[in-house]
Amino acid sequence: MTILIEQPDLNVPQLEVKKVLDSENNEEMCELVLDGGFVMPKDIADNDGCVKPEVLVSNDEFIAPDINAFGQTFRDYNAESERQKSVEEFYRLNHIHQTYDFVKRMREEYRKMDRVEMSIWECCELLNEVVDESDPDLDEPQIEHLLQTAEAIRKDYPNEDWLHLTALIHDLGKVLLLPSFGGLPQWAVVGDTHPLGCAFDESIVHHKYFEGNPDHHNPSYNTKHGIYSEGCGLENVMISWGHDDYMYLVAKENGTTLPEAGLFVIRYHSFYPLHKSGAYKHLMNKEDKENLKWLNIFNKYDLYSKSKVRVDVEKVKPYYLSLIDKYFPAKLRW
Repeated sequence: MTILIEQPDLNVPQLEVKKVLDSENNEEMCELVLDGGFVMPKDIADNDGCVKPEVLVSNDEFIAPDINAFGQTFRDYNAESERQKSVEEFYRLNHIHQTYDFVKRMREEYRKMDRVEMSIWECCELLNEVVDESDPDLDEPQIEHLLQTAEAIRKDYPNEDWLHLTALIHDLGKVLLLPSFGGLPQWAVVGDTHPLGCAFDESIVHHKYFEGNPDHHNPSYNTKHGIYSEGCGLENVMISWGHDDYMYLVAKENGTTLPEAGLFVIRYHSFYPLHKSGAYKHLMNKEDKENLKWLNIFNKYDLYSKSKVRVDVEKVKPYYLSLIDKYFPAKLRW
């Protein structure tokens, strides 16, 4: 049996069923094997594409490590360390200040695209100045992570060049931290994202700090659906402001030809309550559900490629410049 992930105008990788033996129960299980050897266990495939806590590990290609660069498990927000303390303080500020009205103002302001004009690659180089204080797994310059992610995906999915480029640019919105882009505070740029205008799901990291958010006490915003309707589509949902939404706006306003799946990955790759915990699925429409399959593929590489392995930038640069030329104009308004 084959299962296809639908994607307009693309040769989408197939998934096939692979039977393996459960060593504990001595029972036969079925797994979905993605192109490039990435195994998607049946319980994840049956979970509407939402990734459960179990790590996704490939056969012979990209191997998801068990620990991050600090010797701890990935996305462990409870481990005792100085970095974890700063991460928790980040989320305290994020959860207090990210309100529906704040996000609405930010989207209106940054949609103007009147701050900087530069190319995608120039922005990649500019990102070297940024360190994400919300990330418990990474302390390297951001360009290192972008190339690690892109190269890992390129190895397993050589024919999906749009996905390679999506991986390269997915975090470029973090330039919002720099003075020429407004010098926004970390809590308004990085970290996990979540919807505004409806209840804050318990799966959101450091959920307790939402007590200080005025939206939490607003009866129009603190129910399951809030101001939204069942299946309204994520396009119509206000998501907390940050680098995801900003880079999505940059791509759209500058006329990118990336497929919708690529734009979906850029816009929602930090939306962990959805693609890790399965929260807010009631707001998704059919297109969201199809695109979520690509986001779950991407997420494995985005999260677990954070390592000390260095990428030869000059060696891979010509390839990515060719993709930028294919999908973006030479200069973009930011």
